[in-house]
Amino acid sequence: MLELLKAIGLGLVVILPLANPLTTVALFLGLAGDMSFSERNHQAFQASVYVFAIMMVAWYAGNAVLHTFGISIPGLRIAGGLIVAFIGFRMLFPTKAAGQSVEAEQKLDELEKKETVNIAFVPLAMPSTAGPGTIAMIISSASTVRSGEDFPDWVITVAPVIIFFLVSLILWISLRCSGGIMKLVGKSGIEAISRLMGFLLVCMGVQFVINGVLEVVHAFH
Repeated sequence: MLELLKAIGLGLVVILPLANPLTTVALFLGLAGDMSFSERNHQAFQASVYVFAIMMVAWYAGNAVLHTFGISIPGLRIAGGLIVAFIGFRMLFPTKAAGQSVEAEQKLDELEKKETVNIAFVPLAMPSTAGPGTIAMIISSASTVRSGEDFPDWVITVAPVIIFFLVSLILWISLRCSGGIMKLVGKSGIEAISRLMGFLLVCMGVQFVINGVLEVVHAFH
């Protein structure tokens, strides 16, 4: 049980800075302004379900995709590290607010035309929460941890499902309580937390690149 808790804690520490639910909250408030209470709740639930599904597919099918396209694990680590570091730099030195992304602006245009818009998958689930960095991290982790060296097999089987469920649950609770969170933390508070998360992501991304380069060096020795 201790091994399971350790794996869950490690997974949450790694994924939550990438998922960054607070940024998704700010985006959600910007896009769901004219929605009714029930519509907001429905969109929040759908977004959390989509995030869970995306992460599960990345964990279980990611390696198959890598083999299909002939992508090596060191290559994935370096590419994933660059993506994570890039996302971290954008969070540290933002040029656009969350609501000014291409996906968000497209949804805003649809909302202004009074169309029935579903914002749960795009942009809330992807790319805001389960974006390229999160997916790359999950595939890389799946390739590494499945060696069985770090945790028992049963932990590797159970932990990912629990981790992804908890991330989705945290997102759902955050979106349901989005108004209260914004009042409590404020825009400046969310920006400060995002910058802190960004610094952590830059450090993680650089470490991924270092690990990938070291694996390439060892492969030629």
